[in-house]
Amino acid sequence: MRNRYLDLLRAAAIVRVIVYHLFGWPWLSIVLPAMGVMFALAGSLTAASLEKRAAGQVVTSRMRRLLPPLWLLGLVAVPVMLVAGWRHEVDGEHAFSVARLAFWILPVGDPPGSDAGIDAWEPLWYIRAYLWFILLSPILFALYKRIGWAAVAAPLALMAALDVTGLSLPETADAALWDFVTYGACWIAGFAHHDGRLARLKPWVVAPLAVLMGAAALYWLSGHQGEDAWDLNDVSESQALWSLAFVVLALRWQPPMGWLGRVRPLDSLVTVLNARAVTVYLWHNIAIAAVWPVLTVVALDDLAGDIGGAVDLGTSLALTLFAVVLFGWAEDLAARRAPRLWPTGSRALQPESLPARPAPSGPVEPVAVRTGRPDARAYSAAAAMSRRPGSWPPGPRSAPDPAEGRHAAVPEPLAGEVVERPDWFRSHPDRP
Repeated sequence: MRNRYLDLLRAAAIVRVIVYHLFGWPWLSIVLPAMGVMFALAGSLTAASLEKRAAGQVVTSRMRRLLPPLWLLGLVAVPVMLVAGWRHEVDGEHAFSVARLAFWILPVGDPPGSDAGIDAWEPLWYIRAYLWFILLSPILFALYKRIGWAAVAAPLALMAALDVTGLSLPETADAALWDFVTYGACWIAGFAHHDGRLARLKPWVVAPLAVLMGAAALYWLSGHQGEDAWDLNDVSESQALWSLAFVVLALRWQPPMGWLGRVRPLDSLVTVLNARAVTVYLWHNIAIAAVWPVLTVVALDDLAGDIGGAVDLGTSLALTLFAVVLFGWAEDLAARRAPRLWPTGSRALQPESLPARPAPSGPVEPVAVRTGRPDARAYSAAAAMSRRPGSWPPGPRSAPDPAEGRHAAVPEPLAGEVVERPDWFRSHPDRP
């Protein structure tokens, strides 16, 4: 069976991303730090794969699951931007360069685009950050196996060193470095979730630790506010601490999820969002940009107040789901599943087919305890969030300041098993 609690966390993060980008409410970054959650889930499931397969196989498998949906977006967005005059753009964020188009194929740097097409390319920093986490995971996992929780703290220590020294790298490398130090602790905390190290922490240790990190995050935020005083996405240090605090609480808890199957519409929505996480992430910003023109055509663009907000949200969700129908099949092909227009039911998140493992030559050790950790083969990559678009309704926007990349705020979603709760959960009086 799938771990529906992880599915629900991922689906909530995806919806939060859409709402944040539509309305720009900064407090949402505190209520649910979506990026930290998604990177932690991806780290947990990547660790599961690294324990089962060779590092090279894991890296190539993850890349294969991540990149085809990006290529499909590029096949649509890049020609449109070229026809719309990208080659002749003056003082744009990304001057047209044939060489830099390679980042649409292998995004070790941010895929470029025209200022007019900002809604297509601006969120792609996440794809670049996620790719680097994939490439580094064999090293990070080996480090974690050797030094444990110190590996979780290492990105935070590196961030502190960068703040103290003021070290700055060339733009592309600097952006990748700051994304690593901001979300690396969450990714490696996912390793601790996978192997049970997080579950073995006592509640009286986890709760005060999370409170301490959260308090430190808000204290730092109070003296380093960005454009919005309560937006963690503007301050990497606060984002890193708050996200890690949230992650250690959320992933240590495994509530019963039988109720979800009884709420069929919600259960189906959670399935769709997990099966099409990459597609939703890649296309939701474009869908939001299309909301205002669509409402203008149907003469609903002058609604105000709560009704107007509800119509905006409903339209953005509908357009995003329309993109899922048009382009989501790329995730099925990438996962070696039969393509489907609308992924629901038991086949929606089936794992990719893998070669059978050879039988061991020696005696087989009996398995005394099943880990209950997710099967790392059954989801596609995760969606999270980027910096929110400009004021709504969308109007002409200046190109983003490259300096903001350092303080900018999307998992790979994978299937898992739900088994008996570990002994600490059954015996501890404070369990939920």
